[in-house]
Amino acid sequence: MSESIHGHEVMHLMMEHGGSFTKQSLREAIVARFGADARFHTCSADDMTAEQLIDFLEAKGKFVADGTGFNTCADKVCKH
Repeated sequence: MSESIHGHEVMHLMMEHGGSFTKQSLREAIVARFGADARFHTCSADDMTAEQLIDFLEAKGKFVADGTGFNTCADKVCKH
């Protein structure tokens, strides 16, 4: 298994990409960047799949709705 990727990296991917995501399009972007078998962690959770990470970030309020989907912004990324 590869090294775990911090959820911040996914949030940075979203900001680099710009535009809106759906859960499906975000999952596709994550797989394209990090691979289908990638595992993720955050400051408070670990060993998550892409789907689990997306649900986790959504529950933590890390997404910003934009009418057609969601994105994120720099102030949603914790600084510790």
